[in-house]
Amino acid sequence: MEIPGTLPLLPIRNAVVFPGASMPLIVGRPRSVRAVQVSRRDYDNLLVVVTQRLPTNGDPSPDELYRTGALCRIDSLNETESGTYQLVLTGISRYRIGDISMSPDTPESEGVLLARGDTLPDVHGAQLTRSRALFNSLKRLAKDILDLLPGSGDSLSRLVDSLDDATYLTNLCAAYLSLPVPEKQALLENPNVEARMEHLLSLMQKEREVLSIQKDIQEKMSERIGKAQREALLREQMRTIREELGEEAGEVEDELGRRLASADLPPEVDKIAADELKRLEALPPAAAEYHVIRTYLEWLADMPWNKSTKDVLNLANARKILDEDHFGLERVKKRIVQYLAVAKLKNDLHGPILCLLGPPGVGKTSLGQSIARALGRKFIRASLGGVKDEAEIRGHRRTYIGAMPGRIAQSIKRVGVRNPLFMLDEIDKLGASFQGDPAAALLEVLDPEQNRSYVDHYLDVPFDLSNVFFVATANVADTIPPALRDRMELIEVSSYTTIEKLQIARRHLVPRQLEEHGLKPGQVALGDDALLEVIHRYTREAGVRELAREIAALLRACAEEMVEKNEPSTIALSAGRVAEILGPPKFHAETTERSVRPGVVTGLAWTSHGGDILFIEASLMPGTGKLLLTGSLGEVMKESVQIAMSFIRSEAAHLLPQIQFDKLDVHVHVPSGAIPKDGPSAGVTMLAAIASLLLGRTVNPKLGMTGELTLRGAVLPVGGIKEKLLAAHRAGISKVLVPYLNEQDVSQVPAEVRRQLEIRYLENAEDVLGEALGISQSELHAKTQAPAA
Repeated sequence: MEIPGTLPLLPIRNAVVFPGASMPLIVGRPRSVRAVQVSRRDYDNLLVVVTQRLPTNGDPSPDELYRTGALCRIDSLNETESGTYQLVLTGISRYRIGDISMSPDTPESEGVLLARGDTLPDVHGAQLTRSRALFNSLKRLAKDILDLLPGSGDSLSRLVDSLDDATYLTNLCAAYLSLPVPEKQALLENPNVEARMEHLLSLMQKEREVLSIQKDIQEKMSERIGKAQREALLREQMRTIREELGEEAGEVEDELGRRLASADLPPEVDKIAADELKRLEALPPAAAEYHVIRTYLEWLADMPWNKSTKDVLNLANARKILDEDHFGLERVKKRIVQYLAVAKLKNDLHGPILCLLGPPGVGKTSLGQSIARALGRKFIRASLGGVKDEAEIRGHRRTYIGAMPGRIAQSIKRVGVRNPLFMLDEIDKLGASFQGDPAAALLEVLDPEQNRSYVDHYLDVPFDLSNVFFVATANVADTIPPALRDRMELIEVSSYTTIEKLQIARRHLVPRQLEEHGLKPGQVALGDDALLEVIHRYTREAGVRELAREIAALLRACAEEMVEKNEPSTIALSAGRVAEILGPPKFHAETTERSVRPGVVTGLAWTSHGGDILFIEASLMPGTGKLLLTGSLGEVMKESVQIAMSFIRSEAAHLLPQIQFDKLDVHVHVPSGAIPKDGPSAGVTMLAAIASLLLGRTVNPKLGMTGELTLRGAVLPVGGIKEKLLAAHRAGISKVLVPYLNEQDVSQVPAEVRRQLEIRYLENAEDVLGEALGISQSELHAKTQAPAA
């Protein structure tokens, strides 16, 4: 492991960290908190832990620190509500500090000490027989002490018995033996393993005698006193020990008791908390289990069992807020207003479970924030993309070191109320692994019948999630498990039209970018012609993210010009000026150029990023009747080509008397060969392309089409009609052919788009050939009925 030249320095009090040993630690001093933050950010969780000579000094200087510490790694970290850190550190090696300096004075690292030094290797003696004898004596003594300790069990003795590393054993004994800090520091500073074993043997012999006498006394006392007297005596002993240590008796436990009493816990949770608090009071603060129970009780006290915000059931105000934040998206807004209306009539505020389904950049996440603002609820977001561990949702059980609650419980605690709007972002990108399936864990969360008593593995008590308004987001529904999809109401958030993008740019993107670039509204005149130029020729997307980036590029150029000229005059951005700043257009209306020859047809496609246009190219060449397919086509799409070819040969061969299929090869290609393509919706497009090629007729370059074709010539409905028509509108297509059974889907397309598109409906292959190639129904039927030669 490569160790940096300098490392953050963490001073600790009343403890010494040894290599190979783990130690829980609470970090609360501001300088120490910043040292931990610097370690995690810049030093891969490495830092030097050193003991201060005077534990009473809250801000020790470098001269008040020992010069030998331990190079440690932060294994786990939990930030409490008060801003302190609960760490678990593991020592890696001894570390001799040569020089201590102050970190650069930045807000993130103010006052952090940096240590420069070297690791201190262990030194072994040359007398192997003597070293072995010392090691065996130390093992026997350690096992004797473990036998005298109550509750240690046989497992620890077997662990010590199995050790064969003198260095590791001495470090463990020194770390966990109750010794004064100077004694432990002396053991840490001594690099000679044999000398450390001799020192430990003398100390552990005294400890064994003390424990032996204490055990005899306890056995005699247990015979004379009853249970009540023994508890009273133990509490008195604990109080006396704490007074000797300068600790205020029961301060932490009393504070926890007050917090739990004011948390308004449900009865069953209150009983568990009371039992755990009794266990905590019976443990010394140095015990490892003490911090586990304390952290658990703090979580119970901080969960919002009965804290909630009051819903704002004002329909007019909700409409106003939703319209202010987002242009369009009428279906989603209508659903939210309907929820408010039902909640007002029923006086039942149990939240629905919605899933906003749409391509990237259409405002799904920001829409969730607007819904929360309209309802008067707090907003919390958890990104689920790439989550593969079920424990991230449900939490870890408390038996594990560093266990924490899952994301649901953590987020509810962070927001502080039991009825927030909870956004589960990218729910379609959950993964499964050997650690469990997070989607299965979400089934309980998103089931209204089960989430009233949701149990996190860490908390291990039921918590009511029925008042949480869950809103999920996804790009595609296919990758969401069916059981999970069934628990949500899917609401499609479709692509924006040109008019909607223009309005969004005017109302939201331009003002926001002006503010981010330090410009005032009157300093830059960005008209509709310039915005439309950017929309049409520099972006081709379902949402507005790329549009925002291009507007930012324009405003950066304006800011540069303004600073260089040092003039307060207004800069006007025209369509021509846009090209000067952004360079050559990224997108062109290429349908005309690519569709001027037979065999080239424009199809309509749908992807997770929205709708798009797809070109089909067919070519004819001498051969043996083969059908060649290229362009990374999937199995379903290949079958669509074969169905189209079979239909032409079986049903429309009379239109092609001059074609000898056994002496020609037909090659069908779909450009952008590096992108995989699949699906049945290109069937009618394949038919039009092959028929156009064989008949020698061109297809109108402004014509787009979609639909599945059967072997008998029927046209079946397909999905994504709304997105496909929006893509056709963006690409400048004026006429589209869609299946007759998709007529209902066309009604969901914005009215301004429908007005600018000539939409024709297809029932069969004859409709396709008639609309695409101008072959009339009478001509087709007449030729079909003609006798064969």
